[in-house]
Amino acid sequence: MSPTVWFLTGNEGKLAEASIHLSNLGYSVKQLVVDEAELYEPQADSLEVVARSKINQALNHLPEQFGNNDMILVEDAGLFIKALDGFPGVYSSFVHSTIGNLGVIRLLNHLSTEDPVSSANLRAAEFRAVAALWCNGEITIGEGICPGHIGDELMEGNGFGFDPIFIPYDLDEHKNPLPAGNYGAYSTHGKTFGAIDSVAKNKFSHRVRALENLFSQLPSA
Repeated sequence: MSPTVWFLTGNEGKLAEASIHLSNLGYSVKQLVVDEAELYEPQADSLEVVARSKINQALNHLPEQFGNNDMILVEDAGLFIKALDGFPGVYSSFVHSTIGNLGVIRLLNHLSTEDPVSSANLRAAEFRAVAALWCNGEITIGEGICPGHIGDELMEGNGFGFDPIFIPYDLDEHKNPLPAGNYGAYSTHGKTFGAIDSVAKNKFSHRVRALENLFSQLPSA
C-alpha cells in the first residue's frame, strides 16, 4: 500500500499539483480539511515559520482514518517582488485577497521608468515555496524558488493566486533557471503561469521544486 500524505490545504489547485507530483513518487495524497476558523496565520517574516506553525496546528485536527505511518504535508508560498523590497512575500494571500493582481500591476506601473532596462528590473520577482512534512514525530523542510518577472497585464487560464501576472524565466536543459533575457530549452514564451497548462507549469513551479527538495530527503516510498 502506498504511503499516505495528508495535505492541509483548501486550495484545489495546490492539491492537484501535489497529487500529480507525489503520485509519481509512489505516495497517495489526501486532502486534510480544517475549518479556517480553527487555524491562525502567525505574524512572521519567514515562510518556514508559517509552515511549521501550520504543521503543529494540523496535528490537532487529524482525521479518524489517519494511519500510524501516514504523513502531514503543508505548503506555504509567496510572491517576492524586488522593487517592492520583497512585498507581498509572506503576506501574499492577504494581499491577493485585498488588492489582487491588478493592484500589484498598478503598484509597479507607478514605479516604472522610460528606460526599458530599468523598467524590466523593476518587475523582477520570484515565487518562493516551503513544503513541510510531519512523519513519525519529525518535521522535514523543502524549499523551492522560481525566478521571473511581473507581466504588464493579466493572462487568465488555469492558474490561481498571482499566477495570471507572473512570467517565469526560461530553463536550461537541466531545468535550471536562466538569467533574465536568455532563451532556454524550456520556455513559456512570454506567457504567465495563468496562461499555461499544469504540465508546462510543473516544469517551472516553485511548489514542485519544494516538494522535490523535500521528498529527496526521505527514503523512497
